[in-house]
Parts: sequence; structure tokens; C-alpha cells
Amino acid sequence: MVISAAVFGMVLTGSAGVYAGSNLEQIKAYLNNGLKIELNGSAYTPVDGNGAKQAPITYKGSTYLPVRSIADALNVPVTYDAGSNKVKIGSSSSTGGGGTDSNVYTGQRPKYLPADFPIPKDAKMKETVENNRDNKKSLYFVYETQNGLDSLGVSYKAYFQTKELTDTSEDVSSTTLTMVGKKGDDFAVTITGAPDRDKDGYNEITVVWSGK
Repeated sequence: MVISAAVFGMVLTGSAGVYAGSNLEQIKAYLNNGLKIELNGSAYTPVDGNGAKQAPITYKGSTYLPVRSIADALNVPVTYDAGSNKVKIGSSSSTGGGGTDSNVYTGQRPKYLPADFPIPKDAKMKETVENNRDNKKSLYFVYETQNGLDSLGVSYKAYFQTKELTDTSEDVSSTTLTMVGKKGDDFAVTITGAPDRDKDGYNEITVVWSGK
């Protein structure tokens, strides 16, 4: 059975505008109460914002999961833009510096930093040191941002998952950010953050990255 993270307007918001679109099509589907879900090795039951159980929906051989509940369980941000009738999953900044999204950082990125490494749009680079030795690139850079440490943690956790890092640790809150990820000898990244002592309302993020 193919499992798809389906996007249903009713899952994202209860506003009447979501249901009023002319693109809605009535279908005959089934609530699949018998389907069990396992998340990172543990049993998981999707729930709505009020804690009520949400059953997957099966339609024409595919099973659809409530996107809001699944995204929250994976610590991936999800928003609904009513103006454009668009669901956005994950951090916009994860697209790197080459896109046209209004939330994408467009400033000067460190030379060896992969384009898909998330940097918030308002980031201001304070220090950058780069090295390329024996075909292995490494870099150290510091930036300041008004983005919260907890929201940055969500973005970087999604990045770690995308890179399928097998050796990770994290300590994320509104006042601290420490994330370490490694994949053999080919890739390693350490991200630390704390409130900027010199600027109220800003956080200072330090990144140490190495890879081939």
C-alpha cells in the first residue's frame, strides 16, 4: 500500500475559506481505522489540535495521512497560505541561496557551503574561515539573526533528516541551540547558537562544517 502525506485543507485549518475553493472534488473514500503507524520505531496515533484521534484515509489503493499531525510529529513546520491556496511544508530557507522564495537568504554564502544548507533570510555574516585540504573541504562561520533558536532547530533538524545523518545529537530550546550530525568520514556539521550578548533580540549562530 502506498502511503502518501496528503494535503487536506480540513487538516490544516478550520476556516470556511479553505472549503470554498472551486477546485474541490467530491470523492468516496474510507477512514482506515485499522492502519497502525510507527514513527521512529514507536507506535504513533495522529491527532488534531484538540487531541482527537485522526484516522488515515484510504482512496483508490493509496492511504493519506493528515499532514499537520505528521509534520508536527516530525518537527517539520507546515503552514497554509490562504491567499495563494498553497501548503508549505518545511523551512523555506532549506532551498538554499539560489531560489526566489521571499524567505531565502540571498546574501553572500561561504564558498564551500552546500547550496541546500539553510540560512535564514535576515542572517548577517560576522566571520567566515574556509579550508580545502586533501580533497576535503571545511569551514567555520558565524552569523546573527532575529530568528528564534527553537525555529532554527526545526529547520536544521529537517536538514539533518534530508542528509540521512546516522550519528546525531541535539539540544534545542528558546535559549540554546546545539546540534551535531555526522555521516561516516564524508560529512560532519556542528551548529551552536545562543542569544547575542551585544544585540538584544538577536541570536548568534556558529556553524562548523566539513565534507567532500
